[in-house]
Amino acid sequence: MTAQKIQKRLFGTNGVRGVAGKDLTPELVFSIGIALGHLRKGRIAVGRDTRTSGETLAKALKAGLLATGCDVHDCGILPTPALQYLVRDGYDGGAVITASHNPPEYNGVKIIEPDGTEMGDEETIQLEDLIFSPAPALTSWEKVGQEMQVPDSTDRYVKGILHHFPGSPGKGMTVVVDPGSGPACITTPKILEGLGCRVLTVNGVMDGTFPGRLPEPSAEGLKNLADLVVSSGASFGVAHDGDADRAVFVDETGQFVEENAEFAIVVQNICRQKKGVIVTPVSSGQVVEEAARGESCTVQYTPVGSIYVARTMRSLQKKGEPVIFGGEGNGGLIFPDHQFCRDGGMTAAMMVTILASSRKKLSDLARELPKRHIIKDKITANKGAEILALLPAYYPDSRIDMTDGVKIYTRDAWALVRASGTEPIIRIIIDAPDPTTGSALFKDLKLRLKTIVG
Repeated sequence: MTAQKIQKRLFGTNGVRGVAGKDLTPELVFSIGIALGHLRKGRIAVGRDTRTSGETLAKALKAGLLATGCDVHDCGILPTPALQYLVRDGYDGGAVITASHNPPEYNGVKIIEPDGTEMGDEETIQLEDLIFSPAPALTSWEKVGQEMQVPDSTDRYVKGILHHFPGSPGKGMTVVVDPGSGPACITTPKILEGLGCRVLTVNGVMDGTFPGRLPEPSAEGLKNLADLVVSSGASFGVAHDGDADRAVFVDETGQFVEENAEFAIVVQNICRQKKGVIVTPVSSGQVVEEAARGESCTVQYTPVGSIYVARTMRSLQKKGEPVIFGGEGNGGLIFPDHQFCRDGGMTAAMMVTILASSRKKLSDLARELPKRHIIKDKITANKGAEILALLPAYYPDSRIDMTDGVKIYTRDAWALVRASGTEPIIRIIIDAPDPTTGSALFKDLKLRLKTIVG
């Protein structure tokens, strides 16, 4: 059964985020620490990305945890998947101070469960209840927790990835890495060097002001990466978001590889080695399903968000389903043999091995994929949920999927319409075999939404 979203008051799809000092204050983060301490007694691992507000907010979080009697292991600056890897190896929970791809003035908190996955909806509701209730009692002075520093906190994570790729599959390969001044500065170059690659970097010094580009690794922001790939003759370039749970690529010509195409390339490679189920949100491109089907694998869809993907993967696996891969069409890929969370470092390593084993260029692999055309847009609209409830009636002859928003299937294309949970907007994704079909569906959908809105 597909996971269903539960409405939360504070936390979104991936933690709580806001402008540091305005929406996300030390007082709020302190209360999150207290609530987490009451919910997950024991040893809690804490980490953060490179944002300038991170140290202040991490101290507030740790203070709340210590005040409830939890012992805090401070892992310092590290990628979110590195903290998740550590938590899974013997902690009672974890938390990372990060706003992922949001601009520098933002920060946030992601809560990690003992199994290394992000906290699910039901547990998050319990956490929020504690945050919004009268302040829970703190422990007495003689029972407060203790803090310790975790030296070399990323070493185990890097070794854990390299364990999956014995030998030196990247020998003779040059790769350019753009960590975006985030925590991947201290992990992804080491991972690729461990594979035998020659590594060059752009934005390779940790800096919470993100001077080289914004934390979101968009095609427009990766010009310096693309230029160095071409000038150095590198096999490809890889860039990360602010906490390195995602990875995106440019090919050897400097061309940005659309994230759904990236996903499909990895799907093809994994499905050629073993057969089973790929888990992904309803927002992922059709090219992913076509790539899986072409290799005799199936796709299970979930609501949008890596939490739902990871938890569905684990649920299916417990039922005996052969779950072999999962992820989102934004560069956030999940390798169940490694861990059940998005992992940008693992994704970078996988691309090295795919190119080495296929003996093809990244541009060739992208060119060989089934051709699809994607349109993304958003419209301003209040009462988004009410509008979406009326939309299916305007497509009586189409197959409708209500897993997350309204997904409308036509003969060879689909449209996904979702209401934002934080803004008065409706997001639209069109996926079609060609621009003409996509534009026609987009135009038709906009007209029908206009009729509903009035």
